[in-house]
Amino acid sequence: MKLKVRRTMTVVDTREIDDAGEAARPPLVKVAVAAVIENPFAGRYVADLKPYIEGSVELGELLGQMALKALGPYQAESYGKAGIVGINGEQEHANALLTTEFAEPVRRAIGGAKAWISSMTKVAAPGTPIDVPMNHKDAIYVRSHYDGMSLTFHDSPAPGEIVLIMCMANRGRLNARVGGLKAADVKGVDGLV
Repeated sequence: MKLKVRRTMTVVDTREIDDAGEAARPPLVKVAVAAVIENPFAGRYVADLKPYIEGSVELGELLGQMALKALGPYQAESYGKAGIVGINGEQEHANALLTTEFAEPVRRAIGGAKAWISSMTKVAAPGTPIDVPMNHKDAIYVRSHYDGMSLTFHDSPAPGEIVLIMCMANRGRLNARVGGLKAADVKGVDGLV
């Protein structure tokens, strides 16, 4: 299935000063990229969502490239994904679009990643906020990278649309100090470590 992208959006949040008032080196750069797509299954029940799963590969490629461009000179260390389905659709529509088929092109775009990608989906009206959870790209138990982005799309999704969101960050939280596995220690480990 070829999914129709109606619009795309990019948000870049750069924190230059940490909570102690010092210059952040490097700064924390979090990006969110979104594609608003037409939902051809809106308003009706469709038992087989495989066309969405297959069609999501192209969306993963698009959002992966958009996120990398938004990060600029920085490498992605963490990521998260989300979907908001317009009120004529169902939550499962977003879930079908955010499976492994969507995620693999994102992983390739950032040069590989081992950990599953945290996600959030919901059915909502335009302007409903969504919190996109994020975790380290190679090991979900790296506590310094538990973070997220809160986003609002003021005029999306329309009842027959879906907003798909991909977030990335170049590092963990500023001044993270709650212990646990460190990002520097995850090379060669399983993504669930």
